Amino acid sequence: MHPNRKFHIADRETMAALVRELGFGVLFAATAHGPRAVHVPVLLSGDRLRFHVSRGNLIHSALVAGGEALFVATGPHAYVSPEWYGLEDRVPTWNYVAVELEGPVRTLDADELARLLDDLSAEREARLAPKPPWTRAKMSAGRFDGLMKAIAGFEMQVAAWRGTAKMDQDKPDEVRERIATALDERGEREMADLMRMKAVR
Repeated sequence: MHPNRKFHIADRETMAALVRELGFGVLFAATAHGPRAVHVPVLLSGDRLRFHVSRGNLIHSALVAGGEALFVATGPHAYVSPEWYGLEDRVPTWNYVAVELEGPVRTLDADELARLLDDLSAEREARLAPKPPWTRAKMSAGRFDGLMKAIAGFEMQVAAWRGTAKMDQDKPDEVRERIATALDERGEREMADLMRMKAVR
């Protein structure tokens, strides 16, 4: 995370809300082949982060062996041109929001994996309303169980939370507004709105 404490997200629920909203990120772990990363859909409940990976992924065996892993969810981000500051001697930067979760990982059993997959689809399908939600009941008999053999489920017990919301909080309000306006004009409204709200803490 960014070393400047002005950019740190202090509130754990704010971090959790971002992870739940995104529902996707990158998981890192040390493997026999060196550090590896895998992109995973996730569900966060309290201090439990559940996810699944392909058994063919190089990170799979390292996760099965236990140990620590690091998950990163990246939210809105945007390039900032130094000309938008209206100040002399500035350089380009990148504003962004991100959360890191770290902790030990355990393997889910077959029933827990099935629940994870059901919970993941239910959570995401609910966002597609009024479309009727998809469920595995719509699949051919045996097909779901067959596909489950290709993946493994895991749960991280989150021991460390770290969040960054780097949105030029170290600049005067009028400078932040100039940057937000420039981002608005480029169609990057999510970051522009966050800069104006100053609400990510």
